Amino acid sequence: MADPKGFLKDGREVATRRPVEERVEDWNEVYPDGIGRALLPIITPQAGRCMDCGIPFCHQGCPLGNIIPEWNDLVWRDDWEGAIERLHATNNFPEFTGRLCPAPCETACVLGINQDPVTIKNVEVSIIDRAWESGTVRPQPPEWLSGRTVAVVGSGPAGLAAAQQLTRAGHTVAVYERADKIGGLLRYGIPEFKMEKKHLDRRLDQMRREGTVFRAGVDVGGTLTGDKLADRYDAVVLATGSTVARDLEVEGRELSGIHQAMDFLPQANRVALGESVEDQVVAEGKHVVIIGGGDTGADCLGTSTRQKAASITQLEIMPEPPGTRPEGQPWPTYPMTFRVSSAHEEAGERVYGVSTKRFVGDDDGHVRALELVDVTFEDGRLQEVEGSSREIPADLVLFAMGFTGPEKEGLVEQLELDLDERGNVQRDASYASSRPGVFVAGDCGRGQSLIVWAIAEGRAAASYVDAFLTGETALPAPVKPTDRPLTV
Repeated sequence: MADPKGFLKDGREVATRRPVEERVEDWNEVYPDGIGRALLPIITPQAGRCMDCGIPFCHQGCPLGNIIPEWNDLVWRDDWEGAIERLHATNNFPEFTGRLCPAPCETACVLGINQDPVTIKNVEVSIIDRAWESGTVRPQPPEWLSGRTVAVVGSGPAGLAAAQQLTRAGHTVAVYERADKIGGLLRYGIPEFKMEKKHLDRRLDQMRREGTVFRAGVDVGGTLTGDKLADRYDAVVLATGSTVARDLEVEGRELSGIHQAMDFLPQANRVALGESVEDQVVAEGKHVVIIGGGDTGADCLGTSTRQKAASITQLEIMPEPPGTRPEGQPWPTYPMTFRVSSAHEEAGERVYGVSTKRFVGDDDGHVRALELVDVTFEDGRLQEVEGSSREIPADLVLFAMGFTGPEKEGLVEQLELDLDERGNVQRDASYASSRPGVFVAGDCGRGQSLIVWAIAEGRAAASYVDAFLTGETALPAPVKPTDRPLTV
């Protein structure tokens, strides 16, 4: 273990973010010089808080199976090379998870039963940022080539994880992405203030040096049909994500000024990266209403703040969660508690327990207001509160209500893949789809989920693809397609 008395003498401490008035004027990460450097003065005692648990439940909370107590101990002992070796043994991209994951490992931390849990996510990102700066992250090309070819469709975390694992196993891997640059939602869906794209670019450079080929700007299922792709490669991995956004069909939906978050955020992210966007949807000077209280909604909030919105209101149909773990969500489950992201610190108002009744337009057909009503849960159903209807100003409405599943038109239909009861691409216990040689990883098979599950599925699918191609595999498979987070 790390410091035997660490959890007794040291409390939980996190890095200090840049002042709000400073960070809302740029698109850089909210931590000074990046979170890895911001954590260095405090990270050793924080790693030392890790206890000698008989059964470390943080392993259960993380689907990647990260060996958390070991790299906590190595950081506390100042063995940073040993720490990155342990971390990379289970996670291809800790610089992504250390910035973007909601850290279910921490809510499963044994110390969290009666104290604040270990800052596992912060230790993780400190290890990888220091490793990149010291040059200890190097390409790992295969010693030999198998002569087998694999196409990975989709360059989000699941696709990239599968590609890196299969490349290192000796297969020739090409990653296809319909956007003009590789990265999926990591590229254009995640704002710079959460993760600067330099972290993505240097990982992609490592993968190129290992032998992975990237083909951006290719619409598989469109210009390149699914049948042609399947004929060209020995195996195909679908990692196209869950991209069909949930809509809200109420009166006034046809008004202009109402957009999906994934129409708004990629445009803003492109501009933040120095690109030009025609007819960009911008929040400047507008009363912005965000429908949805999750991470995507927070990304819209932070982006609207930096675009100088006149006001920002974030609506959530569920009641305001408690500040501490509810009794019905005991340790080590992931609890629904009131959380404050960096974007929530900066601006905006959060309104809980409300439902949108209709959108109100002006004479030009543009949204000008939103009518909402308070709702409560009664007998397991949402009930409107009589007399609570009211209007709030809304020049720009953003839907951040999640995703319903993968796109069916194009690739899925061309390959004639079976779907499950939720509309996701069906796969068996080996991540194989109903078409031989086509495998499915990530949200397009699991449904909307977390980045750690995407990476875990990419790694697991790679092991089954490797076995399919060669008859055996030494690659790890951290999760099964049917695995789910622990709930009660």
